[in-house]
Amino acid sequence: MALPACAAPALRPPLQPERGAPARTTCPRRHSRVEAELAASRPGSVAASVRAGPPRGVSLGFNSPPLLDEPLKASSSLAGAVRAPLFALLPRGRRRRMRDLRRRWDLGSLCRALLTRGLAALGHSLKHVLGAIFSKIFGPLASVGNMDEKSNKLLLALVMLFLFAVIVLQYVCPGTECQLLRLQAFTSPMPDPYRSEDESSARFLPHYNFSRSDLLRKVDFDIKGDDLIVFLHIQKTGGTTFGRHLVRNIQLEQPCECRVGQKKCTCHRPGKRETWLFSRFSTGWSCGLHADWTELTSCVPAVVDGKRDARLRPSRCTAVKSLTIAPDTDVMELERSPSGPKSAVNCRNFHYITILRDPVSRYLSEWRHVQRGATWKASLHVCDGRPPTSEELPSCYTGDDWSGCPLKEFMDCPYNLANNRQVRMLSDLTLVGCYNLSVMPEKQRNKVLLESAKSNLKHMAFFGLTEYQRKTQYLFEKTFNMNFISPFTQYNTTRASSVEISGEIQKRIEGLNFLDMELYSYAKDLFLQRYQFMRQKDHQEARRKRQEQRKFLKGRILQTHFQSQIQGQSQNPSQNQSQNANLNANQNVTQNLIQNLIQNLTQSSSQNLSQKDNQGSQKQNPGQEQSDSNTSNGTNDYIGSVEKWR
Repeated sequence: MALPACAAPALRPPLQPERGAPARTTCPRRHSRVEAELAASRPGSVAASVRAGPPRGVSLGFNSPPLLDEPLKASSSLAGAVRAPLFALLPRGRRRRMRDLRRRWDLGSLCRALLTRGLAALGHSLKHVLGAIFSKIFGPLASVGNMDEKSNKLLLALVMLFLFAVIVLQYVCPGTECQLLRLQAFTSPMPDPYRSEDESSARFLPHYNFSRSDLLRKVDFDIKGDDLIVFLHIQKTGGTTFGRHLVRNIQLEQPCECRVGQKKCTCHRPGKRETWLFSRFSTGWSCGLHADWTELTSCVPAVVDGKRDARLRPSRCTAVKSLTIAPDTDVMELERSPSGPKSAVNCRNFHYITILRDPVSRYLSEWRHVQRGATWKASLHVCDGRPPTSEELPSCYTGDDWSGCPLKEFMDCPYNLANNRQVRMLSDLTLVGCYNLSVMPEKQRNKVLLESAKSNLKHMAFFGLTEYQRKTQYLFEKTFNMNFISPFTQYNTTRASSVEISGEIQKRIEGLNFLDMELYSYAKDLFLQRYQFMRQKDHQEARRKRQEQRKFLKGRILQTHFQSQIQGQSQNPSQNQSQNANLNANQNVTQNLIQNLIQNLTQSSSQNLSQKDNQGSQKQNPGQEQSDSNTSNGTNDYIGSVEKWR
């Protein structure tokens, strides 16, 4: 009996059928050909999917067998394909990949179905909720006419109006900078650019009584003449930043020339080869490193006069008699002195300025600076024509510097010049015997130094505070009539603020600087009173200018009205008598106004002559206080304003 051709390899061990697959009774090659023919006749079968190409997202490598030898399964017939004999002939790794692919397809279809049904349910619920809301809103209007059409049109109009308003608002006011969206814009005025930097109360309550001459600081600084600004730079008070503002940030006819890489700038007067500023950034340390009041008042005139021809020296330098104090002199007698504790030479064209700082912050900042190696060995400390001896001013350290010293060691040194440095820098040391502590008792010496520092600070042309940068800028501009290009910046984070100290250490620092604490309280009170006084004066000046403008506009209106009436009368000579009477009355009013102006002019001229006589008599008596020369007649101001506006 002849066996079929497919039974030739029967002697070999038979292939184990796949688990769950039917046993083969026919030839596999013939069986696969029959299945392929049957599958080709059915639409959507595995063969059709094989002819269509690989599934989406499945790529074949270069060494992959053809797709016809790989029966792929569609999502609708995956279960049947697993039991097919063709699937059993695949290698084990290929079968595992096919099962993974089937699982992915099943999960993707399930996720898509769940997402579609979830979105449909959400849209359905939103539709019902919105319908209920609209029915509640527009329900009362349902009885009026055709409610469906009207409600739809009204709803559409409201939605379009809302969208249009949002678009316009975003176009006009982008972001959060729109003032209309801020509730404070409707309740509070514009913020004050000179508001207190420490966010304290805008209204300052003074503790000291100062006269109007002490509060009014307006220097007639002539930059083209012989006037000179002298900057007294106290250590760690922000003087370096302010000194840079003076040479780089002022609007001048001839600005300072500052070259890159050089600390000093050339600040010449317009058309001259002379400087108008005496500071470390213009003339260097010409009188020594961080020269104090005693050194500057005796050194600056000699330095300035030595750099110019003797024939061109200013003749306005007036000598003030020297004030000597015996060891038993009372401080009250010093306060009652008409000249006060001043230096031996004081020139009117030398305008001294300085910057002060809170004593505790300044002390900590100097300690941190000393830790980094600062010594200020180049300071001369010249007083009464000589520097102090080593016995009068011992050193606190033995090496080259005092770098790395702890705060306790810095505070324990009794000869540390950081203690009460601001009082010592601003007072006249010749009044207490310079650095010789044996001239007078310590208590009396401290009183004399403090009163001298207060007097010199009050009579300075200008002083500022480090904690009030914008107010410092404002007062300097008003004092010297010089404007800065860019505003000052308030830095609340400094090296001193980063130092954390306990309350006990802070009290000890305040005790070591008790004179500076009292001087700073005095200076802060005077500074803020000057600021308020100048601001009030600016407001009054602005109000006066507005009144003058209104008066000028009223005068122009009356003038045009009279001219129009006169022109109408010349064109129409046949007017009635009532109009002539009104015109005559208006002319009489103008004549009366002119007569009053003439009388006021004569009275003002006589008053000016009398004021000049009074000023001449006051010049003969320099000890007598001068009256305020800024007061003038209202008519004078009005006439001047009219001429100015014309």
